[in-house]
Amino acid sequence: MVTSAVVNTYPLSSYTFGTKEPKMEKDTSVADRLARMKVNYMKEGMRTSVEGILLVQEHNHPHILLLQIGNTFCKLPGGRLKPGENGILLYFFDSYGTMFCISNHVALFNSAEIEGLKRKLSSKLAANSTGLQPDWQIGECVAIWWRPNFETIMYPYCPPHITKPKECKKLFLVHLSEREYFAVPKNLKLLAVPLFELYDNRYGPVISTIPQQLSRFQFNMIHS
Repeated sequence: MVTSAVVNTYPLSSYTFGTKEPKMEKDTSVADRLARMKVNYMKEGMRTSVEGILLVQEHNHPHILLLQIGNTFCKLPGGRLKPGENGILLYFFDSYGTMFCISNHVALFNSAEIEGLKRKLSSKLAANSTGLQPDWQIGECVAIWWRPNFETIMYPYCPPHITKPKECKKLFLVHLSEREYFAVPKNLKLLAVPLFELYDNRYGPVISTIPQQLSRFQFNMIHS
């Protein structure tokens, strides 16, 4: 776990990119994904997912690495944690019946979640060779999003009338080393998107609010 108010960002050209076997999506539509989420919820309870914010720099400006599926949909690398990898969430109710949810750790993470995120990042971006595994340095949890129902909409808070949220999504800053090798599945594209382009909401509310979440950090632009 790396905690620092300063984030070193290295040029995109410092990294090497290759390909690996396709990583097929489990669902062919949003409706299928929500239906599968409902089935899993009945078996395992609330879904916990983790995603990594990987930063590089181009033209002296931070860029975030996004995976593009098809021609329009982009997402952060990460995914659903296995049962047992998610943290313990404690729920409290005030005298008005309003639910409060806090993590079992002040930093809103646990070591199992960190290892789970590393596993998901390797699944998405690491080569099959053990000698080319990136050094995933997981930093701060910068945002937590909640899915109240089996719908696409998520909130950066759990609505007070929701006592059984369906998903908790945590976004972590990932501190990249100066040089790494990334293997991108052949059916996906890896894009470096500048912060100013994220801000116009074309990538959805979760990704579009990343610039605000990162505003408390100082970016150290390193030119190799």
